[in-house]
Amino acid sequence: MRRSVLSLITAGVVITGLTIAANPSQAATTGPCDIYATGGTPCVAAHSTTRALYGSFSGSLYQVRRASDNATTNVGVLSAGGVANSATQDTFCAGTSCVITVIYDQSGKGNHLTQAPPGGFSGPASGGYDNLADANAAPISVGGHRAYGVLVAPGTGYRNNSTNGIAKGDAAEGMYAIFDGTRYNGGCCFDYGNAETNSRDNGNGTMEALYFGNSKGWGYGAGSGPWIMADLENGLFSGVNAGYNAGDPTISNRFITAVLKGEPNHWSIRGGNAQSGSLSTYYNGVRPNVSGYNPMKKEGAIILGIGGDNSVSAQGTFYEGVMTSGYPTDATENSVQANITAAAYATTTTATPLVSGRAVSLRATTGCCVTRYLTHSGSTVNTTAITASSSATDKANASWYVRPGLANSSCFSFESRNTSGQYLRHYSYQLQLAANDGTSLFASDATFCSSAGKSGQGYSLASSNYSTRFIRHYNNAVYIASNGGTNTWDATAQWAEDSSWGIDGAWTP
Repeated sequence: MRRSVLSLITAGVVITGLTIAANPSQAATTGPCDIYATGGTPCVAAHSTTRALYGSFSGSLYQVRRASDNATTNVGVLSAGGVANSATQDTFCAGTSCVITVIYDQSGKGNHLTQAPPGGFSGPASGGYDNLADANAAPISVGGHRAYGVLVAPGTGYRNNSTNGIAKGDAAEGMYAIFDGTRYNGGCCFDYGNAETNSRDNGNGTMEALYFGNSKGWGYGAGSGPWIMADLENGLFSGVNAGYNAGDPTISNRFITAVLKGEPNHWSIRGGNAQSGSLSTYYNGVRPNVSGYNPMKKEGAIILGIGGDNSVSAQGTFYEGVMTSGYPTDATENSVQANITAAAYATTTTATPLVSGRAVSLRATTGCCVTRYLTHSGSTVNTTAITASSSATDKANASWYVRPGLANSSCFSFESRNTSGQYLRHYSYQLQLAANDGTSLFASDATFCSSAGKSGQGYSLASSNYSTRFIRHYNNAVYIASNGGTNTWDATAQWAEDSSWGIDGAWTP
């Protein structure tokens, strides 16, 4: 669905059988946007795939599209003001893959986020658009219920260049987002917030967006990162100075609350643990002492996962976020933080055989190939039939140590059982065995995120940096493959079966 279509969607219009609530009435419960409204700085955009951000909201949080037939459905909430009804997605996407096509704006302003178009940089999808996020790639729980975040791999991005009510020029605004504090990189730029309306770099001060990552190309804070910073275009700022600002700390929480707000010649960065505790202020003062940022020249588009000019090399995970009209008080934001911690964000507790330090073997589940295991011979990775009578070498080649993901500790890397320091990684979409060279690219290429098997059996393993591609065997070779695409190994026939793996005890423990 293109933005030209979505621009016609306004609050209260039925979309695929569900409605987007308009101007929520007095809530029976309280959400972050109710708190902002009480503080005199109402939300003008409210995005979440995990929960309602108004106590009265009962509409659609997001839309997914499945690969098997390109059908779409909307995911709503379990009850007004509640968490996502993830069963809708689980049922709809069973046996295939799904991407998130729309993240609906709960504010009633119609500021929905959709597939970002090309701009100063082009994305990897057709026509230069950015990729869409795999809908199943970031499972968590909220209030004890399963939900899914938006996992942004490099090349993934969402945008709305035709917004309603978003701050422009030097007007005051605030915003917060909940991110995965363990998933980031140094690429430009994992942002959420205000950006240019033509998807290009229009000069200093034409953006005001939250950034999370460990880039040191413009600004940075204390320690080795990652940091919450402000992307103000042509600069990531951690304080008043270009470059280093000691007051902006490295963040280490699994779920973080990132806060940014700005008004004429005044702005602030705040942050905290989204699971407990209060917010801290990392910067509060005048605009950066660099030409072009006072006054600001904000244009009022909204971006997620990309830079203002559609820079697409960053990664991160987004769960919820809002933008306000007006400059919120610290007291208002503190109340929002209390609401966030009460929402009970947590990692999923589903039992998995992928336990760090355990030795496992990965078995194909496709009917033709249930005796074949993922193996290596030197650097070559393929599937080979392994039985009790196989040689000790073959059994060892089919055995892997589970390690915390080199690029994301919530995911996994697989170290060869018999070749220490060598890991499964993808290169030109094909899996190989290679020594860890310590680079961030290797770490990303060697990290895979687990979810329930696409065929209903075993587990599927998504590439950390190509989240819609899963480890798949095809003609006994092994690739990261999407469900449909231009490569032969992306064929839709038996994709679900070929990308589902049994996790067995290692042939060589």
